[in-house]
Amino acid sequence: PREEVAYVTCTYRGTCIDEPDFLATVDLNPRSPCYGQVIHRLPMPNLKDELHNSGWSAGCSCCDSLTTKRNKLILPCLISSRIYVVDVGSQCRAPKLCKMIEPVDVFWKCNKGHLSVVHSLPNGDILIANMGDAAGNGKGGFIVLDGETFELKGNWENGCEVPPTGYDFWYHPRQNVLISSAGVVPKRAGRGFCPDDFKKGVFGRRLNVWNLCCRTLTQCFDLGEDSLPLTVKFLHNPDAAEGYVSCALSGVVYRFYKCEANSWAVEEVIRIPAKDVAGWIMPKMPAFIADLIISLDDKFLYLCNWLHGDIRQYELSKNCKPRLVGQVFVGGSILRGGPVTVCRDEELKCQPDPLVIKCKRVYGGPSKMQLSRDGRRLYVTNSLYSTWDRQIYPTVVKEGSAVLQIDVDIEKGGLCVNKDLLVDFGKEPNGPCLAHDIRLPCGDSAS
Repeated sequence: PREEVAYVTCTYRGTCIDEPDFLATVDLNPRSPCYGQVIHRLPMPNLKDELHNSGWSAGCSCCDSLTTKRNKLILPCLISSRIYVVDVGSQCRAPKLCKMIEPVDVFWKCNKGHLSVVHSLPNGDILIANMGDAAGNGKGGFIVLDGETFELKGNWENGCEVPPTGYDFWYHPRQNVLISSAGVVPKRAGRGFCPDDFKKGVFGRRLNVWNLCCRTLTQCFDLGEDSLPLTVKFLHNPDAAEGYVSCALSGVVYRFYKCEANSWAVEEVIRIPAKDVAGWIMPKMPAFIADLIISLDDKFLYLCNWLHGDIRQYELSKNCKPRLVGQVFVGGSILRGGPVTVCRDEELKCQPDPLVIKCKRVYGGPSKMQLSRDGRRLYVTNSLYSTWDRQIYPTVVKEGSAVLQIDVDIEKGGLCVNKDLLVDFGKEPNGPCLAHDIRLPCGDSAS
């Protein structure tokens, strides 16, 4: 069935509004009188957590998948390092908080902090990646929650040295592998996106290969200085030993694949060129690939470019590199009439026009995506991280972010903004907020 609601993580951190973050329930049923509106808000008990990513307590990879249900949503906090467990099964349109793990427990038991991506493991436990330690220094690795009690069990890695930074991960049970990406050093990222940080080790550069059963690091790929590999996705086909990782600052997407019995390799398959600009903080504006998602049939790959402002659709093929078949601009820093002038562009002949939906100008750039199971609807938010939002897109912080819907041509390829849906988080009762991650309770392409 088509998705009828979505759960969206929202934060007030960095907005000068002293309110707690919350989980928004959005009505996605076109026949509903509340279509495109927030129908429920679940506020967290604390301030300035920075709700960021979210993940289900159970996924299709669990061994007992016939009885396992997605009835709990795990909300790790990027800044406070708290973990919230939300019950979405009892009342799907009115979730409630059922457990909270305090940051002191994470700090003392795991010596980890700044939590990011969540996935459930094949045994039912929950794995959460971290970006740093309690002090905000860079530190990769993972922590584990019990899949039934949601108690903090400790660190996942089995005594091996952890990567210097971390952010995202994805695993493949049949290949006994987990692959993780790098992130940024939290305390340096908290100062803003600074050109002086380049070539100083602030931005990660490694892709890490782990033995899933032994929980040990087996391979590392250096993807280049300041490449900043963020999003990792395997193909959904359980027999396909390959996937993709997107690099935010280099604008490159790599394909990783199994080449021998226990060895993996990477190859560059997509490169989005930087643009020569004037009126920006750097003379070249990189293609900041903030998110990557793959359709459930493994036919299409989608990228969102937070700085340039476009969403791209690539057709995947076994015999060639991904082919660009769809592109649409939903904001960004290079729009016509803005402060930035594009001096040289290898792809576009002119700067794109601003986007207006329901008489509202959409600011910011696409940051996080979620794809419906049938692949026809791509939902997008335009808040990346409150500190960087305030620096790069201050209007988004002032007026609130949004959720948009992109209609997808799943036959020939193609993207089009749906002008009937705009979830405006600038109209929240407590003031404008920043929306980031999206989850669909019936199942989504990122879990």
